[in-house]
Parts: sequence; C-alpha cells; structure tokens
Amino acid sequence: MYDVAIVGSGLAGLHCARLLAARGLRVALLDRKASLTDGIHTTGIFVRKTWEDFPLPDEQLGPAIRDVVLYSPARRALRLAAARGEFRIGRMAWLYLWLLEQCSRAGVEWMPSSNVVAVEPGRVIVERRGKRETIAARYIVGADGARSPVAGGLGLDRNTELLVGVEEVVAARGEAPALHCFFDPRLAPGYIAWVATDGQEAHVGVAGYRDRFEPTLALRAFRDSVAHLAGGRAVERRGGTIPVGGILRRIANRHGLLVGDAAGAVSPLTAGGLDPALRLSSFAADVVAAYLDSGDARVLGAYTGDRFRARFVARRWMRRVIRAASHPLVMELGCALLRTPPLRALAEHVFFSRGSFPDVAPWRTALGSQLSARSSQLSGPPAPESREPIADSRAAAQSTSRFAV
Repeated sequence: MYDVAIVGSGLAGLHCARLLAARGLRVALLDRKASLTDGIHTTGIFVRKTWEDFPLPDEQLGPAIRDVVLYSPARRALRLAAARGEFRIGRMAWLYLWLLEQCSRAGVEWMPSSNVVAVEPGRVIVERRGKRETIAARYIVGADGARSPVAGGLGLDRNTELLVGVEEVVAARGEAPALHCFFDPRLAPGYIAWVATDGQEAHVGVAGYRDRFEPTLALRAFRDSVAHLAGGRAVERRGGTIPVGGILRRIANRHGLLVGDAAGAVSPLTAGGLDPALRLSSFAADVVAAYLDSGDARVLGAYTGDRFRARFVARRWMRRVIRAASHPLVMELGCALLRTPPLRALAEHVFFSRGSFPDVAPWRTALGSQLSARSSQLSGPPAPESREPIADSRAAAQSTSRFAV
C-alpha cells in the first residue's frame, strides 16, 4: 500500500508528489499519458513571484516580458508596461521532465499510461498495460484537471464554470517580447484571444465558453488576422478546459484532497493557474503529511476553499462582466473606458500585481503551530501499528528545510 496516490502529473501533481516523497512518504504518481510531453494543456506563462519563490530551472524559462498590449474588437491598442519583466513563458515539456526527475530522486513511483476507471476511498482503479489494477493508498490527491474524477469519486466539489481553449505554438520571428490580448466576443466569447511571444517562441490561442463558439474555427480566423505577430508554421497544438469559477469550497476530506485545476485554483479573471498550482500544492503537501502522521482529521480543516474565496470576490464579479459582454460594441465601449486613468490603473493592477493568489505561508505556519501545540498537550497510547510511520524526525526536518518555499 502507498501512503499517497496522486492522480495527474501536471505542475501541481508533480510538485506535490516531490514534496510528499521528500517527507518520507511512499508516493505513487499516476497519469493517463505515456509521456509527460504528450498533450500539454497550458501556455506556460509564469509570473515573476513564481520564478522568484520556487526552484524552477532558469534555462527552461524564456526571456522576461514586461509589455502587455490590449486590443478592442476594432483592434485599437492600449499598451501597458511594467517597470521590469513580469512574465516568462516556460518550456513546459522540459519543465515537466525536470520535475519528474526530481520526483524520481525523491522516491516517487511513476505510473504512466494509467487510465482511471474508478476512484474510491483508499484505492484508485486503473487500466494499465491491458490489465485492470488497484492502487491502494492511505490518501488520494486529485491533480487530475478541471473535470476531476477524483473529486467525483471522493465526494468533493467539482468545477462547473469552464472555458475551452486551443492554441498553436510557432517559432518567433524576432518580434519584441509582449503579451497581446484581444477582447473580441466574436473570436473568444467570455475570455480573450492571445499572442504571447518572448522573441524565441510565440503562442497563438483563443478561449471562451464552449456553447458560444467553435474553438478550432475561431483559432484559424484569429491566426489569419495576426499573421504579422505570429505567422510562422505551427510546431505544436495545445488545448483543454479552464476552470474560472474560483477555488472550490470543499476540496478535502478524510479520503483525499484536490490541487491545481481540480480545486479550481485558477484566477477567475485572467485564467492564470501556474502560480496557484504551486502554492496550493505546497500547502496540500503539508496538510497531507500532517494528517497521515497525526491521524487527526481536524488537520484537514485547514485545507478549505473558504480561506481563499474571499480574495477572488472582485475577480469573480469581473468574470461575470466579461461573460455578459457578448456584443462587440459593448466590449468596444469597455475597452475605451480602460483608457481612463482609474481603469487603466486597474488593468495594470490585474496584470502586474504580485498578489493574484493568496499567500499560503501564514496558513502553513499556523498549521505547524497547531500541530506543535497538539503534540505538547496530548498524551496517550501510541498510534496503532497498522498506521505506517512516514519518516523519523531528522529526515522530516531535512526534507522541510530542502523544499520549503
């Protein structure tokens, strides 16, 4: 039996797996894909605070981007410029492989080509290598995307508001690094179309509500209209669903918890999810390790979406405004208002603010204090022999020191 089974090996699953294994837990990491480089589902835009706070390999992050250009449906441009580079596009295939190597070094067991059949308390049933297998685990982590089977199997909340996005990656042709964002409900109803280029590679994409457009046709029309920004031959196509309803409320119970897109840890406004994925999965690793070590279900009470949802109230309202702006003239008016000083300042705050996702550090500290207090106050019989120890105190201390973020 494993201590933890993690379903899904995107950024959140890989990061959580590494942290848990570093604490001495026996971790299985499952994914339906045969290779992590197959079917990437994210553009890979990292914000400054992410690469400053987490040990990502610098060589797998593109040049820094400081300019954001907003376009109205009539293609009137509004340029915003940060004081320094605030975004970098990750080379996601190489980042995933690097993280998987870190997981392997920490002792994670990688199980590719594992198609989930069912998730139940204490086990994940998969089809693998032509056979049905049962992966038994004391705890299950769902890092399995916006339509999480783990959430459904364990009775946790599920995302209901989703965007569908598709993009193509092309070789850049020396364009100046910038994020180009196009507000046009005819191309991207409820969200934006984009060209993200760092001078080395460019990502051209559209996203919106699935019942309002056909993504592939919209992408083709958009690419034809921005050939001057990214007209090269496509070398890769990516696509997937994006949860934009804000972080879910019930994201943990005695059987498992959710991280990343499965937990709705994505900005409702910008749809950015890489920074939330890393921060929330760091906190999740603390909570899971503490729960398995103590057996105290009260520890799980710290891991609730209610801690985060208040931070997203304004962004959820802005999401409703964008969703309602279904006519180009309405969007054109909104873009014109962005040129006024107050709303321009708001736009700069949205794109350049360092506080888009709540800092989990205070809650991680509070969790540690809670466990210390519990340890000093409680005395009683030793833990049942059936519960496996996760690590001796020296190993746990070394792991925490090495991977604290």
